[in-house]
Amino acid sequence: MLTACLVAFTFTLLIGIPIGFVLGFSSLIGIIVNSDSSLFMLIPQRVFYGINSFPIMAVPFFMLAGELMVSSGVMRNIVRLSNLLVGHLRGGLAHVNIVASIFFAGLSGSAVADTSAIGSMLIPVMAEEGYDKEFSTAVTAASSVIGPIIPPSIIMVIYAFAMRVSIAGLFLAGIVPGVLMGISLMVYCYVVSAKRGYPKKERMGSLKEIVLALKDCSPAFGIPIIILGGILGGVCTPTEAAALADGYGLILGIFVLKTIKLRHLHGIFYRSALSSAIVLLIIGTANLFGWIAASSELDEVFANVLDVVSGNYYVLLLCINILLLLVGMFMDTVPAILILGPTLTPFVTGIGMHPLHFAIIMCMNLTIGLITPPVGMVLFVGCGITGMPIEKLIRALVPFTIIEIGVILLVTFIPPITMTIPKLAGFY
Repeated sequence: MLTACLVAFTFTLLIGIPIGFVLGFSSLIGIIVNSDSSLFMLIPQRVFYGINSFPIMAVPFFMLAGELMVSSGVMRNIVRLSNLLVGHLRGGLAHVNIVASIFFAGLSGSAVADTSAIGSMLIPVMAEEGYDKEFSTAVTAASSVIGPIIPPSIIMVIYAFAMRVSIAGLFLAGIVPGVLMGISLMVYCYVVSAKRGYPKKERMGSLKEIVLALKDCSPAFGIPIIILGGILGGVCTPTEAAALADGYGLILGIFVLKTIKLRHLHGIFYRSALSSAIVLLIIGTANLFGWIAASSELDEVFANVLDVVSGNYYVLLLCINILLLLVGMFMDTVPAILILGPTLTPFVTGIGMHPLHFAIIMCMNLTIGLITPPVGMVLFVGCGITGMPIEKLIRALVPFTIIEIGVILLVTFIPPITMTIPKLAGFY
């Protein structure tokens, strides 16, 4: 059954069928090959079971929060604050791009939303200031990967639901790796900017200017405060925190910033509902596929393969990273988490790795797939904004991707980078 399932999965994925239908169709083929008609009853049951959960309700609420933040126009204030803080460095707008992504990560948790919001605003400005279009777009795409790592993060919500780990601990574990990735990208941008002579501001913003910019941004920062404060303080569940954030975002956009009109709400709710439906379909069909994989003892197959590769702990970690990177290149993040999470987690915890540490390693590796062919969504968004051929953007992204992989290896082999904050907060 599993062999037929994997063959159908590979074939349908390669011919370009959407991943939700790939998972459902390949699962159906596996059941048909098994020749047990009673298993057909499991199809609706497993799909519905995959989404029939209170914690998973947080996903559409987080989707809506991201749409509200993009539509409310808070990005302008975040870009202005970032410019005051780092615009004076060589290649200032590249650094602004990265810092804005770090700030925006705490509002949307989505790499695609990050690329769309920041790219449409900063890439044209960077081109006017003399930055190469390829470099500008690559910076935007590479920095957007920070979005799903720094909390709140949609994929972390899904991982926590699938693997029954603490979502609060997972959010805290992502802070330092996300910031470290941003700093690494900034160092590279500084070197490239100095070499190419990219411009910078004459001076850093004054304390008064920074304080005023912070004041303008402070309403938007209420979103991560509500989500993280509510969850970490034990006041509300992740689902309730996301719903509260949506209510706050509506009030902020309609009554405070007055950038969202009533006529805009239909489009905002439609886009978030469409995105949520896609994710929930993937979750449901991935649960069916995962059940087939589990019943076929796929986890033991992975464990045996990795044991054959090496008995050395560090070589095993390297092999796991390579596997996750390759999977991220060909599969969307959500189904990859739902399929590989239950398969690999028992193995890595068996060799002594903490579940939170592995969760961050998996999320970071899979999000790299957003900027790599053939299914990198951020690639297509970046090319859509600039009209650039995708092969040019891929070439420009190579050094950024290498740097991000280097950060992943640091996080993998130096656990305190990930685990210090959760440990201080009592989650380890």
